[in-house]
Amino acid sequence: MLWHAPVSNDSWLAEYKNNGEPDWKKGENQTSSIIAIKGIAPFNVYSTTFTLLKPGTTFQYRISKNGQVIFTCDAKSLKSPEQSYRIAISGDMGAGNSTSKKIAYEIYKAKPDMVAVAGDIVYNRGLVSEYTTKFWPVYNKDDADTLGAPLLRSIPFAAAVGNHDALTRDLDRYPDALAYYHFWDQPLNGPDGKEGGALVPVLLGPDANKKAFYEGAGSKYPRMTNFSFDYGNAHWTVIDSDPYVDWTDSTLRDWLAKDLAAATNATWRFVLYHHPCFSSSRAHYEQQQMRLIAPVLEKGKVDIVFAGHVHNYQRTYPLTFIPDNVGIQLVAGATNTRIGKTVNGRWTLDKNFNGKKNTKPNGVIYIVTGAGGQGLYNPEQTGDKDSWQKFTKKFESTVHSFTVMDVDGATLVLRQLDINGKEVDQVKITK
Repeated sequence: MLWHAPVSNDSWLAEYKNNGEPDWKKGENQTSSIIAIKGIAPFNVYSTTFTLLKPGTTFQYRISKNGQVIFTCDAKSLKSPEQSYRIAISGDMGAGNSTSKKIAYEIYKAKPDMVAVAGDIVYNRGLVSEYTTKFWPVYNKDDADTLGAPLLRSIPFAAAVGNHDALTRDLDRYPDALAYYHFWDQPLNGPDGKEGGALVPVLLGPDANKKAFYEGAGSKYPRMTNFSFDYGNAHWTVIDSDPYVDWTDSTLRDWLAKDLAAATNATWRFVLYHHPCFSSSRAHYEQQQMRLIAPVLEKGKVDIVFAGHVHNYQRTYPLTFIPDNVGIQLVAGATNTRIGKTVNGRWTLDKNFNGKKNTKPNGVIYIVTGAGGQGLYNPEQTGDKDSWQKFTKKFESTVHSFTVMDVDGATLVLRQLDINGKEVDQVKITK
């Protein structure tokens, strides 16, 4: 759990208890880091863990300042492998506009046990200041209504970075960039790398600005963009799909393969990243760089891949894919910056699977769920099936929406709900 407070000599404490217990327990492993970057008033980010929670229950926690309780809340603990659960998934949801706020309210009404963000957490450059105006007021609002909801304080979130979160690396022009590394606390079990290598490009800007960023981010930078975790009976692998990442690198590919192979106790395997590799949208169609890892995902028995970036909803047939080669690198002419790859190859589609009577797919299902708030892409294609690629089964771009996934043992039901709570797609998968 994380919370923020101004830099001071105040003493802060987090405590928790399981529902029905009389006594409060002190949060374990409490730490703090100072975020002191140019143009932003310094503040502390506090972190603590609650290790003695009963799985899949409601618990209470409270925050005290100098011995006085100033915040209390009920929250959901993580589910065990034996329990059923509901996950909400949405991408491109940090615009802070009226649509994002309404989607947040609909997610809250769906009562998920966890939220997974498919990148572009906050617009437009992933700045500390943008979290302050566009993210916290929407997803950590005190009351639930069409302007937002108290989601962050009550259920766990996991997030992949998108281009709007991670591409801004000029700390001279934007000293509060890369706020993802200050505000998220996610596993550090991914591949280790250095600036300028296969994981991340080099930071730009004055030494003082870079020093302030490094001190605030600590060990999270640059490792925290590729990681994995278990929730319920599922294994989640979260990946940085930004064009600067080189997924032909053997270290990255080996880590991904080993991570999936190690998930021997998981009934389900899900992958979360930002840039979709199988999309029928005209917008961003050429950014196919994540197709390169399709054979790794297939070998690792991945069930569903969730992506954002393209602001609509799409679902593929279950498919397998063999790339022809490493693809053709696309760059921005003036800056020679990587903007993606086109990757040709051969796909095989399972058209017998219909998610109703035939619920056992042969291949990976790829979901685009990027209609979380920003302007919709290519609404004209929704009714124009001739414009869809052959791998696309469902395409909906006339309404904003988000994904709800219910998992009960070896049965999974995936639904897409629109901004008014209406179902626009449903598919069932069984093991």
